[in-house]
Amino acid sequence: MRFGLSLTAAFMVAALSPAFAQTPPNLPIPTGELPPPIVKEGKAQKISPHVWVIPDDYIPMVPNVGYVIGEKGVLVIDPGMGQRNGEIVLKEMRKLTNLTDITIVNTHFHPEHTTGDLAFPQEVKLIRAVAQQQDVDELGVQFLGIFSRMRPILAELLKDASFRKPTATFEKETVIDLGGVKVRAVRLGPGHTRGDTVFYVEGDEVLFTGDLAMRNLFPSFIAPQSSAKTWLTSLDAIDQFKAKQLVPAHGAITDGSVVGAYRDYMKALQERVATLKREGKPLPEVIAAMRTEFAGKQPQWQQAMRIEGAVTTVYNEAP
Repeated sequence: MRFGLSLTAAFMVAALSPAFAQTPPNLPIPTGELPPPIVKEGKAQKISPHVWVIPDDYIPMVPNVGYVIGEKGVLVIDPGMGQRNGEIVLKEMRKLTNLTDITIVNTHFHPEHTTGDLAFPQEVKLIRAVAQQQDVDELGVQFLGIFSRMRPILAELLKDASFRKPTATFEKETVIDLGGVKVRAVRLGPGHTRGDTVFYVEGDEVLFTGDLAMRNLFPSFIAPQSSAKTWLTSLDAIDQFKAKQLVPAHGAITDGSVVGAYRDYMKALQERVATLKREGKPLPEVIAAMRTEFAGKQPQWQQAMRIEGAVTTVYNEAP
């Protein structure tokens, strides 16, 4: 059976536990008190003619925040968790441009990517994939509760938080014209979530991948709809952009090599899990074996506990 909603919530708590927070390659998982999940001020980096990024600095629950600035408008990608972070993201944007035509987008619905939306003025546009809005409608309130219970600082940041209503929605793909630069928004889920959405900055050859492709971090199959088969199709689609720079949801800006690394991992996992299932091995036994095996194969990758969710998904999809 697939994860029920309550099991998904329980696994989410584990998957996002501070003990398993993303860390730089070759560094141990942090212990003790973690830094507050606050977007850093004064850290915006220009990575291409039209794109700036505030890096997450490997702080748990902080996304890589993106700005795409054209001649007429600005696109803000993943403005952080809650009003406080959203205000910082807006303030940092004002240091880069005085343009007032602002559009917000999110790579997926999780609160550290979406609830900062509320800090922006009412006239700011929000564009969201229909499937991502479905995630918000069906799971948003539950995930606010999950996050709030994890750490007091998260409860503080998410106090009175909600999800901003979209100005416009799209099914599969839309193009956002900022004047002199266009951004393709493409919904590729379900992988990490049902509404996974990537954003390709044409000309600059920069792709914001969300959680679909990250360096040295095991992919997280966290949603009831998560599918290894669809995730592999999404990786193929990411390859087709031929982007020179990939900005993941968390961790270092990278290149297309992470796509191949994720693809190799998932295909190898599919093959091993299918073999063990045909041999009659029960799921708990397969999870234990695969966690040991693939954590050993990927010693640089963080959050090995995510292998459990991946194995469960792949096991259920295997014949």
